[in-house]
Amino acid sequence: MMTAVRAGPYTVRGISLGGVYTSLQVPELGVVLDAGVPLRSFAGTDRLFLSHGHPDHSSALGSLLGIRGLLGKTAPLQVFLPAEIEAAVQESLAAAGRLHRSATAIQAIPLLPGDERHLTHDLWVRAFRTHHAGPSLGYQFLRRVTKLKPEHQGLPGPEIARLRQQGAGIFEQTERLELAYATDTLSDVLETAPGILQSRVLILESTYVDSRQTVEAVRERLHTHLDEIIARADRFENEALVLMHFSQAYAPEQVHALLRERLPERLRDRVRIFAPESGPWFG
Repeated sequence: MMTAVRAGPYTVRGISLGGVYTSLQVPELGVVLDAGVPLRSFAGTDRLFLSHGHPDHSSALGSLLGIRGLLGKTAPLQVFLPAEIEAAVQESLAAAGRLHRSATAIQAIPLLPGDERHLTHDLWVRAFRTHHAGPSLGYQFLRRVTKLKPEHQGLPGPEIARLRQQGAGIFEQTERLELAYATDTLSDVLETAPGILQSRVLILESTYVDSRQTVEAVRERLHTHLDEIIARADRFENEALVLMHFSQAYAPEQVHALLRERLPERLRDRVRIFAPESGPWFG
C-alpha cells in the first residue's frame, strides 16, 4: 500500500520507512526519488534521483529496470546520482544483469554539490550536499522563466519587437524554487543548503519524533530528529513541508498522533505526514 499526500501544487506518493525502504514519486515533475523498493507504477517515469547508495534507497534499481523492460520502455532510465557512487552502481547493475540475463543499462548523470542540469522546458535540478555516511545529495527542482522587465510591461507588441531587434535588454530571468528533497541527513542541511527553506515544497526526513531517542543519539546516526525541526520552526518559508522516513520503532498512528501533539502552530497547517493513517507499515 502506498501513501500519497498533496503538498502545494504537487503530489508526493510512494513508500518511506526509515532503514527499510524509500521510493517516492512526484508525477507533476516527472521524477522518482530513490529506489528502495520496485514500484510498478513508478517504472514508466524516465528520471530517477538517488540520494545515496545505501540499500534502503538504491537496492531496487535493477528490479525497476526489469519492470521497465516488461512495460516496453526502451529508452535508458536517466539516473541522477552522487558522482562518487556512479562506478559502484554501474558494477552492481552489471552483476544484476548477468544474474537476471536482462539489460540493465542506464543513462547515469553523476552530480556534485552545486551542479545543475536542465530537465525539460523550464524545469531544472540543482544538487546540494546532505550530511550522511558516504557521498549523499539532496535535489532542488526549480523553474526558470523569462519575462519582460517591469519597466517594459504593457508595451505594445511592435515596440517590444523593435527593442528586441535593437538588442535592448528588456527581458529578465526569474527562478522559482519548486520542490526540494533531503533525506538521510543531519539537520545541518538546513544551514548548508538554506535555499531549500524557500522552496514551495520541502520533503525532509524526520526519522525520530519523540524522546525515545535523544537528538544527540539521532545525530550520531546521521539523521534528523523532530526536535531539530521544531527548533527551526520560524525558518521554514515553505508552502508545504512533507515529513517522511520515520523509524519503524513507531506505528503509523503514533507518528500522526505525536506530530499533531508536538508541532508548533506555525508549522502544523503546512506539514504533510508521509505515513499511513493507521494499520501496519508496508510489510
